[in-house]
Amino acid sequence: MKTSNCLTATLAAALFAGAVITFTSHAAKPPAGHRAFHGHLLERAKEKLGLSDEQLAKIKAELGSEKDTLHALISALHTARVGLREAIQAPDANETSVRAASAKVSVAEADLAVERLKLYGKISPILTEEQREEVKVFQGKIDDFFDTAINRIGEHLAQ
Repeated sequence: MKTSNCLTATLAAALFAGAVITFTSHAAKPPAGHRAFHGHLLERAKEKLGLSDEQLAKIKAELGSEKDTLHALISALHTARVGLREAIQAPDANETSVRAASAKVSVAEADLAVERLKLYGKISPILTEEQREEVKVFQGKIDDFFDTAINRIGEHLAQ
């Protein structure tokens, strides 16, 4: 059961991180069909954090400058995850092939984590101390949400 919870937690965290980074990679120039959704999210972030127009412009510029890198890293992570799924489901699947595919996922996640570190280093100074604290509160709420979801999934699987 603990392995199941750990696996579920890892998957949930990875999916969430991918979604957040995918969103931020489109911050500078979203596809035409997503402009309303994108605008709503940015306006909500601006409202919740109390971002000034200048701060928002700087954040967009930083995200925009890394757009191609983020896109490539997210694509590599997706490809690695597909490869892992295929390795697990292959008729001749074995521990060695699954570990090799899993290692590719790990490399892609590490590369993306380093890019997130770089972006954090660029965006964090744009925010005030109060805004950084508000981001931490939001992250705590997300963590609580996932903890609750993981516990519910674990309870459901145990039945």
